[in-house]
Amino acid sequence: MRSDRIKKGIERVPHRALLYATGIRKKTLDKPFILVATSYNDIIPGHVGMRDLERFIERGICAAGGAPFFVGIPGICDGIAMGHAGMHYSLASRELIADSLETVVQAHAFDAMVCLTNCDKITPGMLMASARLNIPTIVVTAGPMLSGRLMQKKLAFVHDTFEALARAKKGEISEKELSCLEQEACPGAGSCQGLYTANTMACVTESLGMSLPGCATSLAVLAKKKRIAEESGEKIVELVHNNIKPRDIMTKAAFENAIMVDMALGGSTNTVLHIKAIAHEAGIDLPLETFDKLSKKVPNICCIEPAGEHMMEDLEYAGGIPAVLKRLENKLHNAMTLSGKTIKEIADEAVIVDDNVIRRQENAYRKEGGIAVLFGNLAPDGAVVKQSAVSAKMMKFKGRARVYDSEEEAMKDILGENIKKGDCVVIRYEGPKGGPGMREMLAPTSAIVGLGLAEDVALITDGRFSGGTKGPCIGHISPEAAAGGIIALVKEGDEIEIDIPNRKLNLLLSEEEIKKRRKTFKIIPPKITGGYLARYAKMVTSASTGAIVE
Repeated sequence: MRSDRIKKGIERVPHRALLYATGIRKKTLDKPFILVATSYNDIIPGHVGMRDLERFIERGICAAGGAPFFVGIPGICDGIAMGHAGMHYSLASRELIADSLETVVQAHAFDAMVCLTNCDKITPGMLMASARLNIPTIVVTAGPMLSGRLMQKKLAFVHDTFEALARAKKGEISEKELSCLEQEACPGAGSCQGLYTANTMACVTESLGMSLPGCATSLAVLAKKKRIAEESGEKIVELVHNNIKPRDIMTKAAFENAIMVDMALGGSTNTVLHIKAIAHEAGIDLPLETFDKLSKKVPNICCIEPAGEHMMEDLEYAGGIPAVLKRLENKLHNAMTLSGKTIKEIADEAVIVDDNVIRRQENAYRKEGGIAVLFGNLAPDGAVVKQSAVSAKMMKFKGRARVYDSEEEAMKDILGENIKKGDCVVIRYEGPKGGPGMREMLAPTSAIVGLGLAEDVALITDGRFSGGTKGPCIGHISPEAAAGGIIALVKEGDEIEIDIPNRKLNLLLSEEEIKKRRKTFKIIPPKITGGYLARYAKMVTSASTGAIVE
């Protein structure tokens, strides 16, 4: 066992002395040492229920003959970090999480790990570490939150808080109604109810084969999640004995399966960044074009908040990810999962309960998948849009550029109702380097929707979007402004063309004018010059590569 390097042989007397100091018995030294990496904390709703899951994972490990050791991993709630300086740290935390796990695992020679996670950057950070370390690993995602309730109306976090804020400014709802919404929208533990980044990444993880069947959609508050946690604890010991490692599971075929499920669901655009980053750690080349190729192949068969009115609880009760796999079985690779079953074996055993929540391919909500990748002079290296959340009217759009060098500048004009029909809001210097940290633009996009402009205004950025974003909002523009991308040359009033069906994003200027502007162009100075983010900005790569740190 890997852990023998810290517990076997006469030269390890000091090491054993320290291990005994933790309370373990001598016979424990003969068991595999299993790290349980838990991101439990008191401030993220998706994580506050993890203490129970930790107990059940521990039960499973002990029952199977392993020795569990718990280590805390940092986490950020994107919703709480949103719209202020805190969001600079969100994407950057993904690298910290991966590096923290690498550090702890390598320093203590663990034989395997269980990753207990749930939210936006924590799940991909842990998957990156598992691919990098390549020791037996299983992921337990802590599960979605129940929908809120106000009278007989279902509530969801984004629609009933971020979008409601703008509606309140317009006078459409009272201060009392807004207060009720903010207290009832998030009723308890779990990742926010829609197909935002946390839940999308949980679905990606299960589709990759890195968590047990049913894990992604199993609700945080239900006993089913505890049973999955205990089974995962047992399974990790089995993976150690059989020497099954993440790179055995996370193959090129598995990544393509995960992308196809993502497209069928209509998931968050953030998955493009995260799947590419995980694949990079696994040593697999996954060009940005792969996402668009598979999106054209796989129809969007689910319509979950924010694209539609269904919630994650509806997907769970309709059959969960196994049922989605069943719908897509003719398109999927028959990849192995760490459950010991292949993807198609899981699909064959699945039951589809609701044909409207998980539609047949021939009756899909859209003929193409949820995400489209656009190219053009504004995004020569690519940009992404959640096309499943864009209305038919806005799939093609020409608009006047309204240019802002930060989210805060744009938000001031949006809430001041200075954005008009036909405008294309351009928010730049919010990319991986320029942000730094590639902040999510949920506040501006939600405000545009709340003001009733979703059918008349577009937004483009070198930053990124929450999975809760809807409307013609195009992010990840690469190269970013801070790297000298053409988005930095856009001026107020320029005409911008968005053509999602034909995958185009262009600044309607002549090559001569672009060259002329380039001669006088100067990149604005970094916004943050000290601490972790300053170091991150120097090392992070483009969004088109997954914003990995090299």
